[in-house]
Amino acid sequence: MRTSDFTQPAVGAHIDLAKLIGLRLAAGQLKLTRRTRALSTLAGPNKANFRGRGIDFEEVRSYQPGDDIRTIDWRVTARTGTAHTKVFREERERPVLVVVDQRSSLFFGSRNCCKSVLAAELASLLAWSALGNGDRVGGLVFNEHDHREIRPRRSRKTVLAILSEVESFNRALPLEYPGEEDSLGTMLANLRRIVRPGSSVYLISDFQGAETPAAREHLSRLAQHTEITALSCIDPIEQTLPPPGRYAVTDGKQRRELTTTDQRLRQRFEQQQASRNEALNQDLQRLGIPLLQASTLDSPFQLLQRYFGQARR
Repeated sequence: MRTSDFTQPAVGAHIDLAKLIGLRLAAGQLKLTRRTRALSTLAGPNKANFRGRGIDFEEVRSYQPGDDIRTIDWRVTARTGTAHTKVFREERERPVLVVVDQRSSLFFGSRNCCKSVLAAELASLLAWSALGNGDRVGGLVFNEHDHREIRPRRSRKTVLAILSEVESFNRALPLEYPGEEDSLGTMLANLRRIVRPGSSVYLISDFQGAETPAAREHLSRLAQHTEITALSCIDPIEQTLPPPGRYAVTDGKQRRELTTTDQRLRQRFEQQQASRNEALNQDLQRLGIPLLQASTLDSPFQLLQRYFGQARR
């Protein structure tokens, strides 16, 4: 695969496992520990209780101007008569968990690829980047009926196992019986069960069902103890209906006709989608979770490069 290919959008209705493996080269240009100012802005003014990577106590030293008064060691200060502060260092290791949505709602696309393919390529880039940074990488892949857990390890085999599970779930689409409506809430409950405090979680989904009480509660709990980055997979036709006309649409098995000539219908559709997007963004901002919008129109690599690109020397 040529480097120039990384700047192109994902393509196809189903994923190409060889391409996911080949994205390892592009992932070398990303550094997930580098949270840019743009990414911090997306998290909003409200900060989550989680402070990033795990923090380990290192030493106590004399207080210096500019030190955070919240880290003053009051026992040592009282004993010595001079102000002392605790010094912490960031934990060098952290588990990285890549959560990949492969539900039926993602088996949709009007440009270049299905959202499920976009989600898979984002997951591949994130997993390879984390491994290249020396982090332990794990995964959770899910649909309406099932999920697979891959325990975090610092191993190329582990990333390949994650990608293999993504391919397996992706090839099962479209599901004949989508089933459970609150599948996102169920997934988040499973995630709470397996994720370790201090982990970095990359949640890749279209967030259908994020408005349910269960999903909101589980996400709020997760945000207290993990660092979450949300990546929302969207398709342009989900935001704005195509120009007035009649269009043939298919799920791979049946064909239907979509009519977009009614101007009031078009306006209602756009307003509903805008309201849904704004509600999701506000919910995540309240939890201090940045939300990245990934479109089937754009290159998944270039999106991640914007927020996690290596700093130029």
